[in-house]
Amino acid sequence: KSMETVDPAADSSLKLAAAEHRDEAASKKNLCVKAAKEHNIPKDLNKVLENKVMETALDLSYVKLSVLEMTCLGDADSEGIVSKSVSSHSDLIPGVYEGGLKIWECTFDLMEYFSEAEIDFTNKTVLDLGCGAGLLGIVALRGEAARVHFQDYNSTVIDEITLPNVVANCPSEGRRMGSGEDSKASKPPSKRPRKAEGSPDVLHRCRFFSGEWSQVSQLLLNSNKPCSKYDIILTSETIYNPDYYSALHDTLAQLLDRNGRVYLASKVHYFGVGGGIYLFEKFIEEKNVFTTSMVKTIDQNLQRCIMEIAFKNSC
Repeated sequence: KSMETVDPAADSSLKLAAAEHRDEAASKKNLCVKAAKEHNIPKDLNKVLENKVMETALDLSYVKLSVLEMTCLGDADSEGIVSKSVSSHSDLIPGVYEGGLKIWECTFDLMEYFSEAEIDFTNKTVLDLGCGAGLLGIVALRGEAARVHFQDYNSTVIDEITLPNVVANCPSEGRRMGSGEDSKASKPPSKRPRKAEGSPDVLHRCRFFSGEWSQVSQLLLNSNKPCSKYDIILTSETIYNPDYYSALHDTLAQLLDRNGRVYLASKVHYFGVGGGIYLFEKFIEEKNVFTTSMVKTIDQNLQRCIMEIAFKNSC
């Protein structure tokens, strides 16, 4: 029909249907913005390691994923990300599970860079952003950082991976990260339940958060326990998806101290997702807030890089 002969009632129905469609689309979009949550540290630290089997690499212990996949059921995985990851054979389900169950290779690149560049964490405030296993933040704790916060998209990752790893690795005050000859050798997993080594004094320097970056930023800046800006932000393999670049950039701009540094480890390109180190570098340049420098390049297999990010005109 021409515009002149359209039934007004039918026209109203079309407008209503269109409005409902927009509302439904907006609702689905909002579902991807996972609310921020701070996770409490249990008083009984041994309960954190119940049913956990650990593996060891670079002198750090971490939860064995294959065992977690068999034991993390029911309330322990309220998000259902373990079963969804296993059933879909995927390490990434955008907006649902963002890869925190797995330790990605760039994490180890960044840990080795800390040693090579003699990064000093002493008395620094540190954020392990997109922490997953939390190994970067644990290294900062062992380096006597004054305060270390851990953030991951998924609450299950924080409760079942990050917190147990911190408890298993945090030594008594004063002990630094080991540097023995076997520190780079992977050791067999423990066959007995681990007892908590974490010192309450060390854990008092930690806070744990889950949720989408922008939501966590608001929680940190506006909560009853607001925190000062971070001296160092550590992040590994978080720039695989260009759709997240704006949220990541804004989070860094909001949470980094004026004279702070970001250390970001990434592959040059993430096939199938589209992100990569040079694409993110270009994004930062266009925003004109930060300066960047490539401080290390690893040419093994798919090329990987470590980028240092700082505010323009910072010390």
